[in-house]
Amino acid sequence: MCGIAGIYHLETAKPVDPARVRAMLHPMSHRGPDGSGDWIAPGVGLGHLRLSIIDIAGSPQPMASDDEAVTLTYNGEIYNFRELRAELEDRGHRFRTNGDTEVIIAAWRQWGVECLSRLNGMFAFAIHDHARGCLFLARDRLGVKPLHHVRLSDGSIAFASELKGLLRHPLLRQEANLAAVEDFLALGYVPDDNCIVAGVEKLPAGHYLLLERGKPVPAPTRWWAPDFSKRVRASEGEAAEHLIHLMRAAVTDRMVADVPLGAFLSGGVDSSAVVALMAEASAKAVKTCTIGFDQAALDETAYAQQIAERFATDHRTRTVAAGDFALIDRIADMFDEPFADASALPTYRVCELAREQVTVALSGDGADEAFAGYRRLVFQHQEERLRGMIPRFLRKGLFGPLARVWPQMDWAPRPLRARATLASLSKSGAEGYAEAVGVTGPAQRARLFNDAAVHALGDHVGEARYWKAMAEAPAAEPLDRAQYADLKIWLPGDILTKTDRMSMAVSLEAREPLLDYRLIEFAASLPASMRVHGGTGKAILKKAMERYLPHDILYRPKMGFVTPVSAWFRGPLVEQAKALATSSTLARSGWFDMAEIERIVAAHQSGRRDHGRLIWQFFMLEKSLAKLFGI
Repeated sequence: MCGIAGIYHLETAKPVDPARVRAMLHPMSHRGPDGSGDWIAPGVGLGHLRLSIIDIAGSPQPMASDDEAVTLTYNGEIYNFRELRAELEDRGHRFRTNGDTEVIIAAWRQWGVECLSRLNGMFAFAIHDHARGCLFLARDRLGVKPLHHVRLSDGSIAFASELKGLLRHPLLRQEANLAAVEDFLALGYVPDDNCIVAGVEKLPAGHYLLLERGKPVPAPTRWWAPDFSKRVRASEGEAAEHLIHLMRAAVTDRMVADVPLGAFLSGGVDSSAVVALMAEASAKAVKTCTIGFDQAALDETAYAQQIAERFATDHRTRTVAAGDFALIDRIADMFDEPFADASALPTYRVCELAREQVTVALSGDGADEAFAGYRRLVFQHQEERLRGMIPRFLRKGLFGPLARVWPQMDWAPRPLRARATLASLSKSGAEGYAEAVGVTGPAQRARLFNDAAVHALGDHVGEARYWKAMAEAPAAEPLDRAQYADLKIWLPGDILTKTDRMSMAVSLEAREPLLDYRLIEFAASLPASMRVHGGTGKAILKKAMERYLPHDILYRPKMGFVTPVSAWFRGPLVEQAKALATSSTLARSGWFDMAEIERIVAAHQSGRRDHGRLIWQFFMLEKSLAKLFGI
C-alpha cells in the first residue's frame, strides 16, 4: 500500500523538476513511511511512497523494466500475482524480484491495456512506456484505491493518490467548485465524478486513461463494471456452497503478506464471516480488534467477543467515549474534500488500534452493496413491488399530497415514517432511492442556497447521477438498479474513501475480501430473492455462513458504527453549532442563506427538529473550505 504522484507533459517532452514531484509526495507521507523514490525522464516524472507489505527489501519504486523502456509507480496489491508470474515466465518473461510490482510491468508488456482484466486486486498505477510514447493510468474495478488528476496550464497532466498531493503543484489554481458543494450536501460526500477543487478529476473505478504525447486527452475508458443482467441457475444450497468457495478464496488470497496481519471485528455478519474464514485458513490465532463505545446502545463489543472466543482469536478491545470528537480536525485534514460520514471517527480509532500490532487488516466492507444488506435496499425492494402494482399517476396524485400533510417524524425508523414512505412511493424508483441514499433533500438544499447559488447551479442536481446510473444499469430486476448505483457511486465515494483515508492515516493497509470481483459478479447474478428474503438483506450470505456463525450474530439487527452527532450539537459542541450561523467562511463563499442556517441550528438545539446530520455537514464543509481555499 502506497502513495503515488507524477507529472506528464502532453505536447512536448519538457523537463520535469524532480523537486516538484517530491513536493507532491510530501503531504502524503502517511501513505508510505517505509521509503520513497522518484524517477525522471524527458517529459515525465513519477514518484512513490512505500508501505512495505510483500518483498520488503526487493521491490523499490518507481520500478523500471530490465531495458528501462517501461517504468511503473503503483499503489495497491495484486492478489493473483504468483499465478500471473508463472504464466508470464512460461511466455519468456524473467523476474528479478519476488513481489507483484514487476509482474504488472511484465503483464503490461505482454498484453497492453488488456492486462487489467487479468489483475485481481486493488490498485491505482501509472505506467510510462517509452517505446509506445504513452502514460497509462488505471484504477481497480471497484475503486478501492484512489487516483486524482488535473490538466495544468503548462500542457502537463499531474496525478496523485490524494488531492493534497496535487495541491502542492504551483500551477494548480485552487478554485472552489459549487457543483461539488451541491453534491456534498445531497450525498454527504463528493462523488467520484466531481471534486471540490475546480478542474481536478478522479479516475473512475474500473477505468483507465491512456495519454499519448501529441494527441488530445481522451475520456477515461471503462474496462469493468458490475453486470446484474444475467442470472445463474442454481438452488439456494448450490448458490450457498459456491459463495463459500468464492469467499474462502478471496480471504486466503488476501492473507498473503510479509508483515503482521489481522482483521477488524465488529461482531456483525460481514466482519465475523471474514474472521471465521481467516481462522479456518490460519495455523496461528488471528489477530482481531474491536472498538467499543461507552454507551450501551452503540456498543457491539459483546458480539465481537463472542466471535473472538468462538474462533480463538488474539483479540483486543478498546472503548472510546461516544463524545470522542477530538479527532475532527485530523479527520477533516485527511479527507481534503468535505466528508460527512461521521463513522469516519470510530473507523480511525479501530485502524489506530489495529496498527499497534499489524500492518495489514482485513475488513468486511462490500457485503452490504453486493448482497443488499442496507435497510434502504430492502425498503426499495418492497416499495418497487408497490410501484409495480399502482399506476404512476395514482401514486403521484394520492401519495404526494398525503406526504406533504403527514407529520414529520425524524426520530422514527423508516417503516414508521409514513411521510418518507409516502413521498418515496409518489416518485419513480430512481427518484425515491436517490433521496433515500442521500442526506439533505432537494427542498432543504433549495432553502439553504441563496438565489445567486441556485442560479449558478442551473439544472445540476446531486441526485441526478443516481437517476442516470439506475436508468443505465444492466439489470434484470428493480433491486439490481439500486445496487448497481450503490456500487458505482456510494461504494467508491463514501465507504472506500473512508476506509482508505482512515487506514492510510495510520499507515495501515486495509484489504476487502468481500469486494473480490469474482464474488461481486456472482452476487450480481443471483435473483433478488436470494439477496432479500423475509424482509432482510444478505439472505444468501447469512445462509452460507450458518455453518460457521451463531444465529444471534447472523440474524440480529444491523448496527454499524454510529456517532451521536445530534447529541454533540446539543451538548459539548453547542457553541460550535451556533457559530455556523455567523461563520465568515460560509458567508464569504457567497452561496448560502445564513439566516436559514441560523434557523436550522436553533430548531435543532431547541429539540423541535433533529438537524444533527445537516449541522455536521456544514461543520465539515466549513473546515474543508477554510483549509483548501482560505475563505
